[in-house]
Amino acid sequence: MTTRTSDAPVTAGPSARWWALAAIGLALLAVGLDVTVLNVALPTVSTSLHASTSQLQWFADGYTLVMAAMLLPAGLLGDRIGRKRLLLAALILFGASSVWCAFAGSPGMLIAARVCLGLAAAFLTPLGSAVFLVLFPDPAERTKAMSVLGSAMMLGLPLGPVVGGALLEHFWWGSVFLINVPLVVVALVAVTGLVPESRGERAPGIDPLGIALSSAGLVGITYGVIEAGQAGWGATAAWLPMAAGAFVLAWLVPWERRTRDPLVDLSLFASRGFTWGTVFTVMVSFAMFGLMFFLPLYYQSVQGSSTLGTGLKLLPMIGGLLVGASLAGRIKADAGYTSIPAAGFVLTAGGLFLGATTSLDSGYGFTALWLVVMGLGLGLAMTRTMTAALNALSTDRAGVGSALIQAMRQVGGAIGIALLGSFANSGYRGRLTLPDLPGPVTDALRGSVATGVQVARRLRIPGLFDAVRSAFVGAMDTTLWVCGGIAALAALLAVCFLRPDRRTPVEATPERPADVLEVS
Repeated sequence: MTTRTSDAPVTAGPSARWWALAAIGLALLAVGLDVTVLNVALPTVSTSLHASTSQLQWFADGYTLVMAAMLLPAGLLGDRIGRKRLLLAALILFGASSVWCAFAGSPGMLIAARVCLGLAAAFLTPLGSAVFLVLFPDPAERTKAMSVLGSAMMLGLPLGPVVGGALLEHFWWGSVFLINVPLVVVALVAVTGLVPESRGERAPGIDPLGIALSSAGLVGITYGVIEAGQAGWGATAAWLPMAAGAFVLAWLVPWERRTRDPLVDLSLFASRGFTWGTVFTVMVSFAMFGLMFFLPLYYQSVQGSSTLGTGLKLLPMIGGLLVGASLAGRIKADAGYTSIPAAGFVLTAGGLFLGATTSLDSGYGFTALWLVVMGLGLGLAMTRTMTAALNALSTDRAGVGSALIQAMRQVGGAIGIALLGSFANSGYRGRLTLPDLPGPVTDALRGSVATGVQVARRLRIPGLFDAVRSAFVGAMDTTLWVCGGIAALAALLAVCFLRPDRRTPVEATPERPADVLEVS
């Protein structure tokens, strides 16, 4: 074993390094796929497993929430135990959990499997980035390598709905998870043979109380929001978990200030660019992931699209996002520091407000239009706000800073799914006017739009089918108004507060030195 600093050369040849990078990219592609691939299958899963709307939300939140909660501790454990070792363990867990998801026979089993999948993804994301820093010490190569990893993760978003839709056209819903298995097998073989082991020479301590507080607080808030969609915002089952979660997270802040080895390094927020860049990244994730939850329900249950058609109809938003990100990436970081993110949020708000005028008779062309506008704005805003946050970090703090950004981004996505999903469900139930029907039939109609459409078709009561679809469209429009308002607020905040930092990037302190790696 030899001790090297993070900028020391690695003995692996150029070809081996790039093959190793390709293996890590495959693993991160699978992580990206699992963010969106299930959205297309939600209506099918709902009927196959007889899942309620809150359970559908937990299918998504069980993955994203656990991933967000474990990103920071995963990076710390990698520094202490060994990054390659944990990366291999995470790949095995990811593959096994994918098989478990595919053959889950009940909503509870699928939720548990998705939680395990999210745990594995939480280790794959930061450890893949940490290993790539060891493989590519040269800045020029590292920039090119990071673009490969970033493209792999971004490619998973548009591929998820398309791949999921294509599989559902010919196979059962569990096949959307089995697509992960060959990717994991290839990554396992390549990482085992090509990636060197590395760990920190002065590994940071573990903050078990910080981990427990952050996880408990996030779970409490999200669970309460989901319950609010079923029982109402005034129900004890809704507000009590939310209040408890908020209290726990409030307790986390003073603890992180006192402890020697905090889970969250609060000194990072001394930088204006990091703080506001992270806030805007969370707001973007909130809107995007929340929207991706109920759009497949709209396409399949209201417009009658097939699963593959639903996946293809989601591509305008992803295409607009990729174009916006590409445009933002071609402009120098110090140009349009405030105006580009603000313009992105304005476009996002405009697209969402346009979408809020959707009616039962609106065609796909109208939906594609506002999705492209919104996606273009999201691409501009997301790319530049993340750049603002990352540019505020020194090289010594880039690892912990980027992990914190990713954790908060995932939290924003999870809360967006929970809050907007429950808000849309409450609006759907409140708008649905039903004739005098037996209690179980009424409950089924009010449970979710997917079940409501199926029940209405079987009953063949005049006007009932259109009433169910109109109620959902009305709820979706109201939700889009809310999302548009959030985007408009983000544009205003960007103009008022997003400014380049006059100070130097946040540096490593003597208590938290720069990373020193031990490479075998």
